[in-house]
Amino acid sequence: MPAVPSSPGVSARMSRQASRDTTPEVAVRQLLHREGHRFRLHRPVPGMPRRTIDIAFPGARVAVFLDGCFWHGCPLHATSPKANAEWWRQKLDRNMARDKETTEQLIEAGWTVLRFWEHEDPPTVAADIAAAVNAARASRR
Repeated sequence: MPAVPSSPGVSARMSRQASRDTTPEVAVRQLLHREGHRFRLHRPVPGMPRRTIDIAFPGARVAVFLDGCFWHGCPLHATSPKANAEWWRQKLDRNMARDKETTEQLIEAGWTVLRFWEHEDPPTVAADIAAAVNAARASRR
């Protein structure tokens, strides 16, 4: 029998967690847009219909993911819930495996993949993204 969330309340609370348009994601997007970078949001991952790229630069083939520390296993801030620990461990491990598989798929398709943690400084993240996009565009010329 598969494990289930520890309670309906926990399940409801976790389902309300933002999966897109998070505060760090919006901050980075605003900085990129302010600097003149245009991008697409929540673009499907080629060959993986149920997965999306947070911020995509299709022409430059740069995919950006802004991962939440809890959900994606940040080495600095990830926590392990004590209630229903085995269920959570399996869920979070599946998230990390899915991230790895998505990254590999995009790289094989010729994309540059950038992953950042939600705790990283938005101006630094935006600058790193802009540099990667500019480099990718320059190499395509």
